[in-house]
Amino acid sequence: MTNLAATEIPRAFFWKGDHLLLLDQTRLPLDQEWLRLTDLQGVAEAIKMLRVRGAPAIGVAAAYGAVLEIRRLQESGSGDSLDLPDPWLASFRQITRALRATRPTAVNLFHCMDRMDRVAGLFVDHAKSDNSGIFFDSELAAQRMEEEAAAIHREDEELCQKMGDFGSQLIEDGARILTHCNTGAIATGGLGTALGAIYNAHLSGKKIQVYADETRPLLQGGRITAWELFQAGIPVKLITDSMAASVMADGKVDLIMVGADRIASNGDTANKIGTMGLAVLARHFGIPMYVVAPTTTLDPSMQSGSEIEIEERNPDEVRRFQGSFSAPPEVDVYNPAFDVTPGSLISAIVTERGIHRPPYNFAELMKG
Repeated sequence: MTNLAATEIPRAFFWKGDHLLLLDQTRLPLDQEWLRLTDLQGVAEAIKMLRVRGAPAIGVAAAYGAVLEIRRLQESGSGDSLDLPDPWLASFRQITRALRATRPTAVNLFHCMDRMDRVAGLFVDHAKSDNSGIFFDSELAAQRMEEEAAAIHREDEELCQKMGDFGSQLIEDGARILTHCNTGAIATGGLGTALGAIYNAHLSGKKIQVYADETRPLLQGGRITAWELFQAGIPVKLITDSMAASVMADGKVDLIMVGADRIASNGDTANKIGTMGLAVLARHFGIPMYVVAPTTTLDPSMQSGSEIEIEERNPDEVRRFQGSFSAPPEVDVYNPAFDVTPGSLISAIVTERGIHRPPYNFAELMKG
């Protein structure tokens, strides 16, 4: 399979050693502004304000953010003495706690912070056993954490490639695909999840047509997905969210392919608000509904989607449009960022391990 040239693939961020160069996704598609982030405050703000978004990308960015902040503390001499193992580990875990608090729904963030905490703990335990706590190389510790963040990033690239290979098998030549929100290269550390499968189908020579929901209220489908696909030369038509039923009724959709932010053991899937409505429509019109996500998005600790915490965001995201009020400024707003699609409405869930069909039991899968 031919790979897209690196220059053709938009990226969410680049690691530069002493800073994270991050594409501000809130400025797309008209402005491509890159932010130079050097500490916890900058990375946390970027995650909270959706300057970086997409569950895998959030996790990778947070891992780099933890490295930047522990290095900043070491260089500035802030806080407890960081030349001893226990204070260093306490400071590092305080950083990861702050990053965990940025967004509650996407499990990849917590998975990445758990991994960084675990590696930090192992490094400290090893240092204490070797040196009895007399000497601790905090710079070597930070270097080890940078290596782990880079490994998380590299592995996400590999996961995206494997998911794309499996997901593209579900896309036939001539297929018309409806997608929601953004699941491409700037939502991950690699080529994408659902859009990664679409990229792979395109690169294999399949003639495809994509319908992209605009994805209210922040228009990630219109601002980002349509932009990404247009950049890649993949035929795309932008529709409003409210047009999806009509497009399906007209027989213009062969399959729906979306990503995920957290998947419970039974296949219940939290994804961008509006996904569940597409699944209900798909069932009515007999259209297969596919979710593409890495196993890092699976949460076997949750038996069903009812346990998933749903983030509720700023009411002005709904009250305003392009900076101006499009509703009464005082009107009450309900603005959940995600909804939960029952696993029973999902035709298959694609991970880097293959194509999984119902009934789902991801607790068992994760044991293997």
